[in-house]
Amino acid sequence: MTIQDERIADLDTHLSPDEFKTVFRQHPAGVAVVTLRGPQGHVGFTATSVISVSAAPPLLAFSIAGTSSSWAALAAAETVAVSFLAQDQDDVSARFATSGIDRFAGGGWTELPSGEAVIDGAVTWLRGRVLERTPVGESFLVSIRAIESSTRPDATPLVFHDRTYHRIGDHTAI
Repeated sequence: MTIQDERIADLDTHLSPDEFKTVFRQHPAGVAVVTLRGPQGHVGFTATSVISVSAAPPLLAFSIAGTSSSWAALAAAETVAVSFLAQDQDDVSARFATSGIDRFAGGGWTELPSGEAVIDGAVTWLRGRVLERTPVGESFLVSIRAIESSTRPDATPLVFHDRTYHRIGDHTAI
């Protein structure tokens, strides 16, 4: 078997969805709520897939399943807001992760002049312009250029690890 044949054979070998989820459950992630103004009003969802891509220019990205109820509005959105949740906002994260409810009915958010909602009390938020929506597997990788932000330096972030919310602080510093 040639090296090329081995590489092709490797493409047919992969982790099962459950094995893959097990790996990422052991990888702690910050918790964010992504919001936008859709044709029917505000749209929002919880995301632990937000990543920094570049500081110059300021780019970030997140993924969303193509089957998400938020995808249709996001597919047409020009801008979004990303609120990075504070340690006491696990209830907000759970609300924005729940299907079939009005995620905005519980309040605790403010509308920016541009129309997107930001979560009150978040550690930080940023607003950005959608650059690309790249299909990847059954999801989309959405690339954003940051254009506005606000930070609350006294707050500490909410972290998600192994299907559980965690708080970090001075007591967890090494």
